[in-house]
Amino acid sequence: MGKQKLETVEQFEPIVQEVKHFLLLKHSLTCPISRAAFEEYEKFVEDHPEVAAYYLYVQEARPLSNYIAETFSIKHESPQALLFANGSVKWHTSHWSITYDELKRQIIG
Repeated sequence: MGKQKLETVEQFEPIVQEVKHFLLLKHSLTCPISRAAFEEYEKFVEDHPEVAAYYLYVQEARPLSNYIAETFSIKHESPQALLFANGSVKWHTSHWSITYDELKRQIIG
């Protein structure tokens, strides 16, 4: 499946409705911690193509980022990884906790 960039609420909503399980990463283009997390996310997605994976750049998709925080009652952080299952957030973490091994443990088992 690979990863797909999201920029708008209009892009995001159908995914929440139609994709049973997916991973979303909120990425800041200016933060070194976020860059490290994005690299971990990219390695994970590359090794697990069966996982539906999406990302957004906080600076370019602020309304979507805020919408996700408000709709799912999860304080915004960046970087932030969110695992969605059946229309809700099953798991989330941020900053240095976003590692290949943690993503694998939470998503693959």
